[in-house]
Amino acid sequence: MTVPSPRRWSGQAIFMGWATLVAVGLAAPFVVYPVFLMNVLCMALFASAFNLLLGYTGLLSFGHAAFLGSAGYVAGHAAKAWGVDPLLAILAGTAVATVLGFVIGSLAIRRSGIYFAMITLGFAQMVYFLAVQLPFTGGEDGLQGIPRGRLLGLVRLENSFAMYYLVFAIFLVGFAVIHRTIHSPFGHVLRSIKDNEPRALSLGYDVDRYKLLAFVISAGLAGLAGATKALAMQFETLTDVHWHKSGEVVLMTLLGGMGTVLGPSVGAIIVVTMENYLTGFGDWVTVIIGCVFVVGVLAFRRGFVGEALNLARRFRS
Repeated sequence: MTVPSPRRWSGQAIFMGWATLVAVGLAAPFVVYPVFLMNVLCMALFASAFNLLLGYTGLLSFGHAAFLGSAGYVAGHAAKAWGVDPLLAILAGTAVATVLGFVIGSLAIRRSGIYFAMITLGFAQMVYFLAVQLPFTGGEDGLQGIPRGRLLGLVRLENSFAMYYLVFAIFLVGFAVIHRTIHSPFGHVLRSIKDNEPRALSLGYDVDRYKLLAFVISAGLAGLAGATKALAMQFETLTDVHWHKSGEVVLMTLLGGMGTVLGPSVGAIIVVTMENYLTGFGDWVTVIIGCVFVVGVLAFRRGFVGEALNLARRFRS
């Protein structure tokens, strides 16, 4: 009897994982409220984009809400004021977030550690100030009544099921980009930079260029999540550009499992579910989430998914 090689097992596991993800995603709106699912998918993509920077490059950004919110405002304004196709509005928001990521990243990567984090936070606060002051953002009221429109002039996205499947398709595309990036030679270089940056430099890699590219990809995917969320929820507010949202995505990533593919998505599901279903507790929601985070970090140092993968490795060995 021939025993399948580890590579073949890995390929089969990846295929089964993707098949399961697609099957669950297709069936989910018939079981769970589609609008809630759309919010979960957008935040899961946002957290996965952030994880590409923190979990695989070792760069802690406290300003990722700037890309989520700026893309949401641009996409919402394009759809509401200009009446462009929803897909073009999403692409416009993503493009703006990508350019913003390049500008911020070009300056931020000149520092490391806490200084890098503070620079990103400073730029995010500048974006927040612009969101308050610019006339098209709606100030403290935000953008309300963003139309979903017709996809390619054919599909009415006012239907929640149609909008959900568009959001799910965008999530799959973004998730596939992240997965391919992680498992590419570029992703291996990012890991080497995280593990031992001086050694990566000594091997001849242009570390700053790799960091910048990772930052831009992460910002672009965060913008994709923000632009999609604005159209799905039909509003965009200052919440998405506030520094609290940057802290929330750190919470999602650490809770689910930093440096794992599925961890941030699991963390996003947990946090969004608690925020949605514990609203009856009022301000105590923050306390409950904080307690879950503390217990999760103390009991599962690698995050929920990270600990599960570690147990699976021990079982196989």
